[in-house]
Amino acid sequence: MSSINGRVRWAGLGACLLVLVVFAQLNYIQVFHAKALTDNPLNTSHVIQQYSLPRGAIISADGVTLAESVASHDQYKYQRVYPTGALFGQITGYYSLTYGTDGLEREYNSLLSKSTSNVRLPGSLHQLEKLLTTEPGPDNLHITVLASLQKLAEQQLAGRYGAVVAIAPKTGAVLAMYSNPSYNPTPLASPNPSVEQSAWKTLLANPGTPLAAAAYRQRFFPGSTFKVVTASAVYDHNPSLAKKDFPVISAFPLPDTSNQLMHNFANSACGGQMLELFTVSCDTGFAQLGLGVGGKALADEAKAFGWDQPVPLDLPGVAQSYFPPASSFNRNAGALAKSAIGQESVQAVPLTMALDAAAIADKGVIMTPHLMADVTGSQGQVVKTYKPKPWLRATSPATAAKVTTLMLSVVNSPNGTGVAARIPGIEVAGKTGTAQTGGSSIETWFVAFAPAQNPKIAVCVLVENQPLGVQYQGGTIAAPIAKAIIQSYLQGRAS
Repeated sequence: MSSINGRVRWAGLGACLLVLVVFAQLNYIQVFHAKALTDNPLNTSHVIQQYSLPRGAIISADGVTLAESVASHDQYKYQRVYPTGALFGQITGYYSLTYGTDGLEREYNSLLSKSTSNVRLPGSLHQLEKLLTTEPGPDNLHITVLASLQKLAEQQLAGRYGAVVAIAPKTGAVLAMYSNPSYNPTPLASPNPSVEQSAWKTLLANPGTPLAAAAYRQRFFPGSTFKVVTASAVYDHNPSLAKKDFPVISAFPLPDTSNQLMHNFANSACGGQMLELFTVSCDTGFAQLGLGVGGKALADEAKAFGWDQPVPLDLPGVAQSYFPPASSFNRNAGALAKSAIGQESVQAVPLTMALDAAAIADKGVIMTPHLMADVTGSQGQVVKTYKPKPWLRATSPATAAKVTTLMLSVVNSPNGTGVAARIPGIEVAGKTGTAQTGGSSIETWFVAFAPAQNPKIAVCVLVENQPLGVQYQGGTIAAPIAKAIIQSYLQGRAS
């Protein structure tokens, strides 16, 4: 009998121990492991919970709604929609059940998913009515981009692959940033997984890689637009070179190689001092300027202008522009000569080129580029406003003034390569670029700012995959687009 009682006691103790273990495990899961379980992508209840709540809207600088949550009348309650479609897709990004988030949806996810504002006490009957009838919701994000300017950029590219980036030089506010091809994020936010998957496969199959925006996620040969940096390096590191007369030639023997540089426009001969070289975009002359400045000075100047480092734009996945390290030129002076004209292995992101133009416009300072303008609460009150701040000191005010003179000559001189950017009554400072790709096409560029003495806008235009031929150049393809953007923006501000 006693042995039976003993076994019963041991069984009871074992059962108590099991209860304690289960209790401890439940407490561990609920207290210590709760966040990991909540964040686990396999936790569908968490996903459903997210889509059962509205997100804040994303709104352009001119009041156009770019992203908003609408009632979906299904298990998720809300669906994210993008009323402007592909026009802003690469800026807003997407909010997807299957593929997560991108763009501003990712960058400002916490802001868009909850309210950070306090309820404002009503000061009038109208405000009281709004308080009583409006359900508290998440904050709304207002951005700096103008939908009207973005639309104009799309129209000006006219279906051609490329990018347009416009920036306010004194604040860093992004005024337009459009790439073609782009994409419509709405199918990626569908509550139907098969719709999302189909849209995703289509985007991945597109040869233009619309998910990798050309404006800020891709790099290209900048060609002669890089001469803005090379010219700045001359003034900053060896100003005597600016007054040196270079011979009028159509080809330049590249040192350390048996090759010749023959990139001059239409294989023409050019030479003279730096003002003339810059005006006609003389490659043979600028190759020699690059050799005179030296690899270290040119690499340092590129770094000062924002190359080879992360650009602090408030978007995920921003690419860095690339200039080769000075050590790579030690036994290859020919590569230095070609790098000085934006060729060899030099690779530019259009965003960086727009910032470099903005640096010259703003007396050598690059302001931090930004998309957020302000944040408003559900009652319409402003709860946060972006405060402009400098990012880099690219060059001195004196150098910026001298490079401005060079860029004015490109547009206003009779033989300047950028005459197509002239605007009556507005001084435009610019630089053309026509980059060789090593294949059967070229990349055409134009960077500019205006008005030259009190800049309000800096622009970079890239049009990709243009045919070889004298009629296809940065000055004939990209410059008219920059002119249209500048003219529209400045006239819009004046009206």
